[in-house]
Amino acid sequence: MNHDPVICAARPVGDRAVLLDLDGPESVRRIHADLTRHPVEGIADVVPGARTLLLIAEQGRSRALTTAVQRARKPMSTVATQLTERTVRLPVRYDGADLAEVAARCGMSIEEVIARHSRRTYTTAFLGLVPGFAYLTGLDPALHLPRRDSPRTRVPAGSLAMASEYTGVYPSSSPGGWHLLGTTDSALWDVERRPPALLTPGTTVQFDPIR
Repeated sequence: MNHDPVICAARPVGDRAVLLDLDGPESVRRIHADLTRHPVEGIADVVPGARTLLLIAEQGRSRALTTAVQRARKPMSTVATQLTERTVRLPVRYDGADLAEVAARCGMSIEEVIARHSRRTYTTAFLGLVPGFAYLTGLDPALHLPRRDSPRTRVPAGSLAMASEYTGVYPSSSPGGWHLLGTTDSALWDVERRPPALLTPGTTVQFDPIR
């Protein structure tokens, strides 16, 4: 059931930004969708986080922040939770180094892990870690596991992974502590593409197992 977003706090960040602390990811999605679909004049960017939203004003337009915060506080029961209807399908080989361990810890077979992970539709909540890394929500609760006790110093680009309530694909080689489930050849980050990130906030994602 949808509810109106709750702003727990609104904190200034310098003289051109305000950070909204919200009551959860759903509120972040709804306010981000509203302010992106219907921009407030003078707001340069709206940056979502796990439970925060950063509002950045254009140079000399700091008063626009007041308007944006007022907009964020208004009832929005009818505002869609998704910014876009765009869906990206990513072909995946479920051949990850941690797949067997994930299955054992979750008390299910490898086949069930693959089935549970691949049949869900995920939503891009926000980007972080490295350019193009999308934190995807919608992971089956039966697959929720904390991060690895010992992070890897190098996770290959294209690695499909999960940790806590999130799943995602490493767009480039980097250190990481998530559980590796598989690999994809899709380019998550391409500086020649506009925008460079394949997945942007609000984009829905489905994983297609490669047999």
